[in-house]
Amino acid sequence: MPVKCCFHRSPTAEAVAWSENMDTLLTSQAGLDAFRTFLKSEFSEENVEFWLACEDFKKTECTEKIASKARMIYSEFIEADAPKEINIDFSTRDLISKNISEPTLRCFDEAQKLIYSLMAKDSFPRFLKSEIYKQLVNSKQVGNHKKWLPFL
Repeated sequence: MPVKCCFHRSPTAEAVAWSENMDTLLTSQAGLDAFRTFLKSEFSEENVEFWLACEDFKKTECTEKIASKARMIYSEFIEADAPKEINIDFSTRDLISKNISEPTLRCFDEAQKLIYSLMAKDSFPRFLKSEIYKQLVNSKQVGNHKKWLPFL
């Protein structure tokens, strides 16, 4: 019989832990999947998709791929009428537009911070109150040992 690590969390504990902060949610694949489902229901999944694209972009090691990945992110999320256009201010959008011809790994940092902040202040609290999250937490509770969740 395999020994469980002392850091192993039950599915319920993991789902409850997502309420601690958005980073905990985003680093859990199950949490990320649940959050994406919620954002899709609100027609705002482009925010988390952009954030994830930026995280992936920052890990790009091949210099030749930086420009092509940056153009892909720009055309998908930043430029006017992009298929998944994110809601950022004009000055941030303008700065990215001016620098996209010679992108760096930090060229989307400001936009990514804005989107993260938007999700943390707006979408994340609504996610914690959503039926999607409540059902995840409640469906994984064992017996009558339900934890008290102040945000439900």
